Amino acid sequence: MTNARDSSSLTPGEDADVWAVLARWRSEGRRFVLLTVVEARGFTPQKPGGRMLLGEAGETAGTIGGGAIEHACLDDARALLASAEQTRMVRRQLTTELGMCCGGEMVVHLEVLETRPRLIVFGAGHVARPLASLAHGCGFAVTVVDARPEWLSAERFPDAMRLLREPDAAARDGGFGRDDLAVVTTHDHALDQRVVQELLPLELRFTGVIGSLAKQRKFALRLRARGFSEEQVGRMRTPVGLSIGARTPDEIAVSIVAELVAVRRGGTPERGWLPPERLVRRSRAAEVAGTTKGEPT
Repeated sequence: MTNARDSSSLTPGEDADVWAVLARWRSEGRRFVLLTVVEARGFTPQKPGGRMLLGEAGETAGTIGGGAIEHACLDDARALLASAEQTRMVRRQLTTELGMCCGGEMVVHLEVLETRPRLIVFGAGHVARPLASLAHGCGFAVTVVDARPEWLSAERFPDAMRLLREPDAAARDGGFGRDDLAVVTTHDHALDQRVVQELLPLELRFTGVIGSLAKQRKFALRLRARGFSEEQVGRMRTPVGLSIGARTPDEIAVSIVAELVAVRRGGTPERGWLPPERLVRRSRAAEVAGTTKGEPT
């Protein structure tokens, strides 16, 4: 039996406020803990389904019952934020452990809700549309950049922020940082390269460029000619997307999002700059020639 109020006794908007705050904190890029009562036995100040939020700065929303149980769970939530864990289950006996008069027991699930990583998609073309939708569904905060209003419409990108601007100018002045991910997929190869030239010095977490191996090699040669180092050129992950035999815009988007998820989760997909085959052959030939010259006659 529980002494907590049932949902019908909540004041109007009381429970909804937790969800409104959660949505706002997510949109603001905050990191916080969601505390949820998942089990309650005996007399307890809250029943299963009670929720509360704790932000990194100590701000809260909602309640899981107040008193000693809430204080103890908030301490656990702070410890969780400071750890490498994502979830924790807390079981507390209210009388013997916390000195409360209720006499019951509560189990509270704690979950860290991380900030949504920002993905900037340069270009609003055929691949960008499913890419933005899939990435949003996988937890990315998506911004699409394009100077063409008819392509960059709310109907085409309902779940993304839209920046109506030339992609190369946005890449130069957009304030993007090391935690951001970018995919360059504009309607013009020359524009793609100008965007890449602005992005590589920023050392983003991920800089992907749609295209072929031939495009990759041309870009690398041009970047070197403009003074970009091998390390900088190596940050360009192209052709972007995991090798799944994708052909349609939707399939290509799937392959790109798969690579983005792998990077987000700490994986290191074997992609990125691949040297031209002729350079590989030349290097191997030089190694063989050097070995031959060093052998005794």
